[in-house]
Amino acid sequence: MKMEQLKQQLRSVSGQALLTKLYGEEEVAAQTARYETLMGQFLEDFGDLDVSLFTSPGRSEIGGNHTDHNHGRVLAASINLDCVGIAAKVEEPVIEFVSVDYDQRIRIELDDIEYDPEEKGTLALVKGMLKGFKEFGYQIGGFKAYITSNVISAAGISSSAAFEMLICAMLNAFYNEGRMDVTSYAHIGQYSENHYWLKASGLLDQMACAVGGLITIDFKDPKHPQVEPVAFDFEKQNYNLMIVNTGKGHADLSAEYSSVPEEMKSVARFFGKEVLRDVDPEDLKNNLAAVRAKTGDRAVMRALHFFYENERVADEVEALKKNDFDAFLEMITASGNSSWKWLQNVHFQAEEQGIAVALAYTEIFLKQKGVGACRVHGGGFAGVIMAMIPSELAEEYTEYMENLLGKGNVYRMSIRSIGAVCLDGMI
Repeated sequence: MKMEQLKQQLRSVSGQALLTKLYGEEEVAAQTARYETLMGQFLEDFGDLDVSLFTSPGRSEIGGNHTDHNHGRVLAASINLDCVGIAAKVEEPVIEFVSVDYDQRIRIELDDIEYDPEEKGTLALVKGMLKGFKEFGYQIGGFKAYITSNVISAAGISSSAAFEMLICAMLNAFYNEGRMDVTSYAHIGQYSENHYWLKASGLLDQMACAVGGLITIDFKDPKHPQVEPVAFDFEKQNYNLMIVNTGKGHADLSAEYSSVPEEMKSVARFFGKEVLRDVDPEDLKNNLAAVRAKTGDRAVMRALHFFYENERVADEVEALKKNDFDAFLEMITASGNSSWKWLQNVHFQAEEQGIAVALAYTEIFLKQKGVGACRVHGGGFAGVIMAMIPSELAEEYTEYMENLLGKGNVYRMSIRSIGAVCLDGMI
């Protein structure tokens, strides 16, 4: 539809109700202004084309730290920070878009999408996705877009996956008749990261962004991951899911992240398997000396984390289903301890340990209050931590951590039920 009609729809009763569902009532005015600003930027640059609106959320990984890439289980949720785009389908076989927040203008000729080791960042990522669409049997074509994102970059809440899933939603709406499922979205995003970013990513980030809501995913068969919604409302427990940005991004830590799945898989290969999901923990115990000699001790410790973290996810889901929130919080703490001591993804060098510092001070706060839980969030090494904080302490915790780490580094998240979608027809 044309821009003015789209603006009218966004300000209609149904449009404002949709924004409330996506962001919460207190954010409707700010989000309306955000969308309209993006519309104005598109109009000024590309003209009054027939356009569509798209959104894709960031995600919070609640349980299952570094398990997906070895076909494990995860507990994750889409959050109220998102990547938003306004786009128009065009006949020219060219994709051109502006990333407002990163001051980038990307132009891609659709006959030039092969891997080029000299190309990096967003350009390489989008080319990898276009190649992935073709590899998985889907259609691609030209479009123009303006994109904005408030998902914290390089911080463990999947700003890249949110962007990937947004592009998937655009190409699905414009060229694939909306028939693609979100699992295909996730595989295409993973394909791009694996083959064009050379990053050994699993499917967790993409699936959580694409599906929406609080979900548990079993990646035992990664081609057909089993997704189950988990009906649980943290706010009804008077708890907030808090994300703390430690101030150091992880964009330059691909080697550290890739070492985790590779070391886990080295233990699996010792037993003739590709991934740890297919290894019996007792076999590791019974062959410990030989595995240590072959793979090294850190690989063994990371394998132990996988085995127990994978089972812990199932226990976390069961606790939420039984409304046993105290048991759930104990398991979050256990997950955090396992990630720090066994998985070893809290820091990567002695002189820079922002994650560890944030966790240490959060643990001090929680011990003084006798409540809550915390753990490293996402890939680790740098980025953010997650804390479960009682609602009545959320402001106090925010002030406490921002006095330590700086203003604007603590985010109170809410879980949104809508994943990566085209908003046409929903308003």
